[in-house]
Amino acid sequence: MYHRLRHLIGWMTIAAALTAADADAASAVVGVRAGEQAEATRFVMDLSDSVDFEIFLLDNPYRVVVDFPVLDWRVPGTPGLKRGLIDGFRFGLFDQATSRLVLDVNRPVEVRRSFILPPSGALPFRFVIDLAEVAQDRFQRVAALPTQQAGPVQLIEPRTRPATPRVGPRVIVLDPGHGGIDPGTIGRRGSQEKALTLQIASQAREALEATGRYRVLLTREDDVFVRLRDRVAFARRHNADLFISLHADALSDRSVRGASVYTLSEKASDQEADALAQRENKADLIAGVDLENEPSEIATILIDLARRETMNLSATFATLVLPEFERAGKTLRKGHRFAGFAVLKAPDVPSVLIELGYLSNPADERQLTDRTFQKVIGASIQKAVDSYFSGLSQ
Repeated sequence: MYHRLRHLIGWMTIAAALTAADADAASAVVGVRAGEQAEATRFVMDLSDSVDFEIFLLDNPYRVVVDFPVLDWRVPGTPGLKRGLIDGFRFGLFDQATSRLVLDVNRPVEVRRSFILPPSGALPFRFVIDLAEVAQDRFQRVAALPTQQAGPVQLIEPRTRPATPRVGPRVIVLDPGHGGIDPGTIGRRGSQEKALTLQIASQAREALEATGRYRVLLTREDDVFVRLRDRVAFARRHNADLFISLHADALSDRSVRGASVYTLSEKASDQEADALAQRENKADLIAGVDLENEPSEIATILIDLARRETMNLSATFATLVLPEFERAGKTLRKGHRFAGFAVLKAPDVPSVLIELGYLSNPADERQLTDRTFQKVIGASIQKAVDSYFSGLSQ
């Protein structure tokens, strides 16, 4: 549930000298900080220009979400922040037109004030938001009237696959995990999962397209957030023959390293697989997406997934890609695993999730950030795809 607060301010003394396009291009975040006041926690973001913003509140867990036009992030380092009501924050692209700030708060809050301050002395423009604790019933009242209602529930019907062999290239959808406001895992050397998965997806696309046998599409082409269900819908919309989601997670045991491949099962193969799926399935929540009014499609999807063909094909690809990864590097001892990943729930597209390695392990992190090794991984995926479709044609 959420409540939107609109704030539209223009500082004519400075903005008049710029066109709208120039202002958008120049806008950037140049600093961030927070502090506690008598009855509120204040969060401040230093900006190069005045910008519009829109605020809404989410619960379960409690979050304050602020949407801006696209802003460059020019704050050095990766600042941590924990002050008063604020446990932390995330900032990044939510979509091609929106940068999103998500403040994790530790109890029900309301927005006491939010405004843009003009430059003063050495200080630039500043976005300021004051948060105050409120009782749960007041939070519910503040957040009770969403301005956007979800559309009617749309049941997913499985595609009817043609009985005759298809003509034209096979369609492969590569899904670089995370993106935009959701960085995924951050390694000890500062590498970000969202960047590595996009780099490796690009290498895999290059290797696949070089064969001339495939049309390869990516669920995201740059550093932008994509909802989990939109990744699945993208594959179905393009009639994908194979969906490959790429990730690089972390474990508390830093000695564990190696690749693994997951296929869908509502019963996880082990506790680690279940915990991983639960973390990955929270990507939409991390990015400040309101899930309360999302269409309830899962029941229909799972019924359709009972069709043995799709699940068997997913498992077949998993058994083909693992030997290629073993030749390229290291895999886990039980490399084919099962869990309830949301991105694997297309009822009619064979789908796998590849854990490329663990950024919690120094050796895996070094390999995954190495461009030569990324090319090796791309070639390994291409060889597995070749074997998979060769088997289907026999």
